[in-house]
Amino acid sequence: MKKWSIAIPILVLAVAIFLIFAIRGHWDSWKSNAALQKTNDAYVTGDQIPLSTRVSGTVQRVGVQDYQLVKAGQSIVELDNSDYQASVDEAQAAISAAHAELTANQDAKRAADANIDAAQASVEQAQAAADAAQAGIDASQAQVTQSVSEYQRQETLLASRAATRQQFEQVQEARDAAQAALQSRRADLVRTKAAVASSRAALAGALQQRAALNAKDAGLQAQIAAKTAGVTIAQVSLAYTKITAPADGRVGRLRVHPGQLVGAGVQVVDFVQDGAWVEANFLETQLAHVRVGDTADIKIDAYPSQILHGHVSEIAPASGSATALLPPDNATGNFTKVVQRVPVKILFDGKPSGDILRPGLSAEVTVHTDPQETTEATPSATAH
Repeated sequence: MKKWSIAIPILVLAVAIFLIFAIRGHWDSWKSNAALQKTNDAYVTGDQIPLSTRVSGTVQRVGVQDYQLVKAGQSIVELDNSDYQASVDEAQAAISAAHAELTANQDAKRAADANIDAAQASVEQAQAAADAAQAGIDASQAQVTQSVSEYQRQETLLASRAATRQQFEQVQEARDAAQAALQSRRADLVRTKAAVASSRAALAGALQQRAALNAKDAGLQAQIAAKTAGVTIAQVSLAYTKITAPADGRVGRLRVHPGQLVGAGVQVVDFVQDGAWVEANFLETQLAHVRVGDTADIKIDAYPSQILHGHVSEIAPASGSATALLPPDNATGNFTKVVQRVPVKILFDGKPSGDILRPGLSAEVTVHTDPQETTEATPSATAH
């Protein structure tokens, strides 16, 4: 009896030690194979956008109240746009003036083209006159040669009394007339050549003027491009005087009021976009069978009697500590193993009724996994 009184406690202690080691060695496996993976480290979150000014000015109008629901494009804050509208008008006037100057330059180019055509015609006309004068010289030279020859013949005949004095004088007059005509043709040729040179100089001037107009044309077009960009910049600055909601959502507390002078970059209000989701931080030992598409039950702490439904949308590529601003350095020698948490994005199935989802609310999430399907798929995936 005494032996049993000693053996039973020893046996119980041995079984307890065995169970402790067994549970310790398989606890993570049992936990990861559970069909329901739960966590209360979960929060409602959403896109939170700080709306700020892009230009400076005086607040002229505030179109919403604190925490108001707004639609995409709804005016939230408007600044006094007088200066920016004047800049737009000035830029548009400058581009109109540039267009008018370009139009005038186009008219000048057409006039220059007409001058070039007229100068070209004048050159051709002067050249034709010069050619005619040269032809007249050639004809007059032939007449002079003939009249001189006739004069010499009549002079010989007169010396031998074979011709009368009257005949000789007639031939002499014809010779003088031919020589005078030749001199006149030569003078005409000099004048026509001068006219040709003058016409060609006028043509060169017209061509040079046309080239200058072409260069001015290019400069005006560059000015128009620059002034068009100036109009765009002025219009963009004018548009910045009106701050609108980028999407459907809700504004936070307004930080500016009518009459207040604000500078560029001043935050006027926080904006929370519709379409909240839940970020659930699961232990790394819970994610063995969690997959994208798994269904989830969501309980918001603020509404404990209402269970919402959703599904796993994304699983973060790294744990929260790995993406922290100051990640832990486990190579320092002071290492303590800590189970890490990995963010999992849970999207709601459909839009929850009522305005109940606000970023920052605490939640509890239960993900329905299928460990059996995952376990069966693993060998084939490994073999493949």
